[in-house]
Amino acid sequence: MSFEVFEKLEAKVQQAIDTITLLQMEIEELKEKNGQLSQEVQQAAESRETLVRENEHLKEEQVVWQERLRALLGKMEEV
Repeated sequence: MSFEVFEKLEAKVQQAIDTITLLQMEIEELKEKNGQLSQEVQQAAESRETLVRENEHLKEEQVVWQERLRALLGKMEEV
């Protein structure tokens, strides 16, 4: 009787070991995925910053062109 209990216990321990091994593999996969996603987030943030700077530059250019246009229109009205 005790031999059967020992076999059942051994089977449960083996099952627990197998489950732990699978979970450890899943954890490693998730860590890798997390690393990849972190890199993607960093790249997206850098791209956003680049676009924000470019947008500010274009807005500044637009203001300069508007001032030039107003100056030209002012000269035309004087004529």
